[in-house]
Amino acid sequence: MSVIRLTMAQALLRFLDNQYVSVDGEEIKFVKGVMGIFGHGNVTGLGEALENDSGELGFIQGKNEQGMVHAAAAFAKQSNRFQIYACTSSIGPGALNMVTAAATATVNRIPVLLLPGDNFACRQPDPVLQQLEVTRDYTISATDAFRPVSAYWDRIERPEQLISAALNAIRVLTDPAETGAVTLALPQDVQAEAYDYPAEFFAKRVHVIDRRPPSSDAIARAVKLIQGKKRPLIIAGGGVHYSGAYQELLDFAEAFGIPVTETQAGKSALSWKHPLNLGAVGVTGTLAANLTAKEADLIIGIGTRYSDFTTSSKSAFPHEEVEFLNINISAFDTFKMNAVRLDADAKEALKTLHRALWEAGYQSAYDKQALRELKQSWDAETDRLYSLQSEQGLVQTAVVGEINNFLGPRDVIVCAAGSLPGDLHRLWRCEEPKTYNMEYGFSCMGYEVSGAFGAALADSDREVYAIVGDGSYLMLHSELLTSLQENRKITVLLLDNHGFQCIHNLQRGHGSKGFGNEFRFRDEANGRLSADYMPIDFAAHARSFGAKSYSVTTLEGLREALAQAKEETVSTLIDIKVLPGTGTTGYESWWRVGVPEVSNSEQVLDAHQQMKNNIQAASQL
Repeated sequence: MSVIRLTMAQALLRFLDNQYVSVDGEEIKFVKGVMGIFGHGNVTGLGEALENDSGELGFIQGKNEQGMVHAAAAFAKQSNRFQIYACTSSIGPGALNMVTAAATATVNRIPVLLLPGDNFACRQPDPVLQQLEVTRDYTISATDAFRPVSAYWDRIERPEQLISAALNAIRVLTDPAETGAVTLALPQDVQAEAYDYPAEFFAKRVHVIDRRPPSSDAIARAVKLIQGKKRPLIIAGGGVHYSGAYQELLDFAEAFGIPVTETQAGKSALSWKHPLNLGAVGVTGTLAANLTAKEADLIIGIGTRYSDFTTSSKSAFPHEEVEFLNINISAFDTFKMNAVRLDADAKEALKTLHRALWEAGYQSAYDKQALRELKQSWDAETDRLYSLQSEQGLVQTAVVGEINNFLGPRDVIVCAAGSLPGDLHRLWRCEEPKTYNMEYGFSCMGYEVSGAFGAALADSDREVYAIVGDGSYLMLHSELLTSLQENRKITVLLLDNHGFQCIHNLQRGHGSKGFGNEFRFRDEANGRLSADYMPIDFAAHARSFGAKSYSVTTLEGLREALAQAKEETVSTLIDIKVLPGTGTTGYESWWRVGVPEVSNSEQVLDAHQQMKNNIQAASQL
């Protein structure tokens, strides 16, 4: 048997450099490169291998470990999960900084490969700097924190273990149903140890991502279910994007007169202009979608995981005869909501189901004119919200509208947390697929700027905009510097509303007067953070990085800044001062949060009773 003597780190890179996926006959290099921050634990192992034997793998220097993993996840998301970056860190704090982003990737079913450094396997110098010593179990290290947030986890304690670990890592990363963060913990001494690896381990491997067809029995069950329903409603999730089932979704909806709603992950699968697109559904849904959901007797979920925001905490579908048909590549997701299951690729399932329903002569019983009027009513409401003005300052919905009207149909927006996801889900008008990169499975503050950089890496021919609140920006903005270093322009649209206003509004909506969520100075009289707002010059902060920046307080100023930012050749930030509490809310939706049963506030007690009333009306399944 032919062998090649390499260190474990060198062998890992050579293996990754030869992994490909095949989708519908198109061959794509799977691992684009490595993002990393070096420290003891990876600098003399993977660092040396990247410096001297990286093959075609590129290297990007991260500035924050969490940020670089977010960037890698956004890259994979924008690439429809067909291409990834690996991310490497030192042991201890460097590794643990990646845990939050690992969870974000796994919750959203996005493939990222994490290569944190780990303690010495030989234990000779124990305890080393940053080593976590657990006296009850000395095998535990900081990298064990990745176990619950990884789709696959392994620790390579001997160089030959790399062979099975790497193969299993690629198996999970390329599996559309099981994918997520994959963690290979790499003890720093083992990274530098050599082994005679079989040459075949480094041969080019092409992993075919087959489109799983539906079974004939599953199609028959689905047809029988649909035939007995008059008002079906489609919920388009992220699986529509990953399957590329855009035309199939459109054809299916049009053929049978079925309206379409969208999750955060599914948004942009169908143009907002289409008469059957009723927009966002659930807690952050449109009135048109949520009213239709209340009357639906069948929910057809396509590639959705049914989060509580999608289902309004299982209160969105109250029709006494409502049933669910779930189309998903993941059996874990088709099993939800006591549904009839259609375990298959979305594109293949829709094509096959379309033919069977057409042969059965099915048509929904919707009044087309009523649907048209419902959509037109929401379009008018969006126009109204986009045109709101106040003498006190900029209204958030008007700012969103101005940005929406300025951006081109191919431009990409990236967002994740705060009040903006609700406004964007309800109001943002997408014309083309893959223009809405929203991380809302984990709603992870700090994804926005990093994610915009990752999306720009994936789509270099598009303008990419991070739409972010001041709270999320302060939490994580480090990869703005990386975008400048890599000459991948992003435009950061920072809506400064003086704090965590989304949660501030959530408090006040459940009996609180508001506590601890605004960026205010401390009041010496009462000891609380209730004095004046803190003035923060975010434009100056961005300029200190080398980015271009603008500050605006009027819509006219925003228009000018957007036009100037588009002409810039480097990353740019627009600091937009908006009025707190001027986003959207309501529209026939409910979201369950725990409201205290005992309080010295009557308003809180009233909110608790309202919560109990809503729970009684919600499904328990």
